[in-house]
Amino acid sequence: MGEGCDEEVAGGLRMARWRLTAFCFASACAAVPAPAAAQSEPRCVILCAPELKVEPTWTIENLGGPRRVEVDGEVESVGVESAFELVLALDVPTTIPRVGFTFEAIFAPFTDDNSVEIESEINFQLFDTEQTGGWVSSHVDVVDQFSPGETPRATSSYTHKLDFEWDTAFHLFNRLPKGHWLRNVEAEVSLDYLASGLPKTGDVVGAERFLDDANPWSFSVLMIIPLAPLAP
Repeated sequence: MGEGCDEEVAGGLRMARWRLTAFCFASACAAVPAPAAAQSEPRCVILCAPELKVEPTWTIENLGGPRRVEVDGEVESVGVESAFELVLALDVPTTIPRVGFTFEAIFAPFTDDNSVEIESEINFQLFDTEQTGGWVSSHVDVVDQFSPGETPRATSSYTHKLDFEWDTAFHLFNRLPKGHWLRNVEAEVSLDYLASGLPKTGDVVGAERFLDDANPWSFSVLMIIPLAPLAP
């Protein structure tokens, strides 16, 4: 039993490392300047030049009321929790109207849990800065979240989960001249609903037995800081 668990954990970690390596490789490619000819006549067929961003994020979890868990025979209430995360994001625009892709690697640098979460997103634009005088943009995302398994039904240490996000960005420095680095920095709020992969009533995870379904709602406040390439 122990050897099987060890192999399962090792397999999940290998998959996480592979995905993180692929993400870092794509990020490095995004940071490499394009040839002069390509820069003078930017073209893309379906996928356009990606943008690498860093996103310091403050996340509030367990919105919508506390949930009960039983630990060593005693019932405890789990309410709102908060955590700081650091996100490396690779945004890939497309020539498809109102559609884009985002790939993220997410870390929690100030916690004992140093696992990496990988997200692959398809973004659907609700409205852009063109409709708001340059100040606000918003999109909804369908997300494949690849993160540590959290339920007794998990078949590996890392599992895929379905997540839905509604992100609204505020372009605070929109009035700065084009080419100014700060013009590309945004503040954003995000509402998340994790639709799968969470413990249900009666599940036993570690020392906890869940008396209610785990809360799927969370809310995040973040800054979006582009690294490469910088938009004009």
